[in-house]
Amino acid sequence: MQSVLRIFSAVALGAWLLVLPGCAMLPATPERQPSTAFTSTDDTALGRELAPELAAHPGRSGILPLIDAEEAFAARAALAKAAERSLDLQYYIWRNDTTGQLLFEAAWDAAERGVRVRILVDDNNTAGLDGTLAVLDAHPRIDVRLFNPFANRGFRLGAFVLDFARLNRRMHNKSFTADNQVTIVGGRNVGDEYYGANSRLGFQDLDVAAVGPVVREVSREFDLYWNSEAAYPASSLLPPPTADDRARLLAQWTQLHQLPETQRYLEAVRQTPLIRDVNEHRVRFEWADARVVSDLPSKVQPDADREATLMFPLLKEAMGEPRRELDLVSPYFVPGQDGTQELAALARSGVKVRVLTNSLAATDVSAVHSGYARYRQTLLEAGAVIYELKPGAAPPPRPAEERLRNPGGSSAASLHAKTFGVDRARIFVGSLNLDPRSVRLNTEMGVVIDSPVLAQRLAEEIDKVVPAYAYEVRLAKPGPHIVWVERDAQRETVYDTEPGAGALRRIWVNFLSLLPIEWLL
Repeated sequence: MQSVLRIFSAVALGAWLLVLPGCAMLPATPERQPSTAFTSTDDTALGRELAPELAAHPGRSGILPLIDAEEAFAARAALAKAAERSLDLQYYIWRNDTTGQLLFEAAWDAAERGVRVRILVDDNNTAGLDGTLAVLDAHPRIDVRLFNPFANRGFRLGAFVLDFARLNRRMHNKSFTADNQVTIVGGRNVGDEYYGANSRLGFQDLDVAAVGPVVREVSREFDLYWNSEAAYPASSLLPPPTADDRARLLAQWTQLHQLPETQRYLEAVRQTPLIRDVNEHRVRFEWADARVVSDLPSKVQPDADREATLMFPLLKEAMGEPRRELDLVSPYFVPGQDGTQELAALARSGVKVRVLTNSLAATDVSAVHSGYARYRQTLLEAGAVIYELKPGAAPPPRPAEERLRNPGGSSAASLHAKTFGVDRARIFVGSLNLDPRSVRLNTEMGVVIDSPVLAQRLAEEIDKVVPAYAYEVRLAKPGPHIVWVERDAQRETVYDTEPGAGALRRIWVNFLSLLPIEWLL
């Protein structure tokens, strides 16, 4: 017994020593200077350009889907260049890579022109960026805030273990707003894999650029998060940069532009149809009623009234009860017992329920697949249709507004878009996955658009395009087991196990499915 106690004590001491470096504390009362979006921006270049169309569509918002990865980057770069008064940028991930640094540089250049720049980044993925963020924040026209930050900048694992209840909750929102006139909202973070600059991995994703009344709603959502208790000024957490730090960052940007791969990428961006349309002043929006739905930032606070902070009930109300069709596109799809029963009931009532998510071979989070797989059979038995995206799926080239092609010709592709359609009449585009983490833990946002044109486009993609680039999951006949059907022009191939995934990965997912971790997924 004594030897067992000694072993236990040694293990406990080792664990304590491991997390001890994480015992840093956040500033008790950081100095937060409140600020809000500028409201009088109709006299900016963007405001003047949009005025005639806004006048022709009173009360409606103009929506432009951004499906192509390079066009999604082009839109952000163009807005940063066009901004005259303000840039408000809110992201879950901002990579320290080519596109990440190019957009940091674009924000810096805007500030140099006199634009007020506010950058709000979730702190979960900022490791290695402290130096860059400190230099940006030191610019007199740029403010950087870190949402729900780690107090210990050097040993995040220890901080995460000691403060799990708080740090497990993240800000997953994504928006990019220029002059309170144009905004981009959707599924994309900032990083090469989202914008077609990564030759090894690309995400099939979706944003919308929007103008009109919905932009003011996005700005109000940004202000709510920016001024919340969870948003800490970067200067309260990061050491002040030196003049050498600033010089090094500017030199880094200069060197980045000299790289052949950067030059090739920027030339591809310049050649996108969107940039051509912007230069020729003929961007065509779909005009519709649109509204923002979002969680409250207090959702991440341990003492929050959790139910009062959630956007999911607001989203369901805004989308309405499906009568004929429900199309769900979610890369991480873990419907849970209640969600599964609700979807199954809809399917049994005659509603066509279709789900597109990642296959095991395509997903970048195997644990999420373990949470999803257990609900497939129940949904299929109720009559739902399930598609799982193949790895590296790449539909053929089509007009830019219709493309779901593989970004940048990447050799591996994973679904990352989050969009839902109801009755080919309304559509949601945003950051919300249909999983417990999005619904209960992280904060999310998106826009609900009353547009039969856009909802019909989503439905037609699932009708005509998805079956060729995804496995259809079916119930085998006879027998209760699941099979995966792959189609090509000549035939159908049926798989009895998860296609494209090795045995070890399947074993790992099966093991994860036994653990009580669904609430974390």
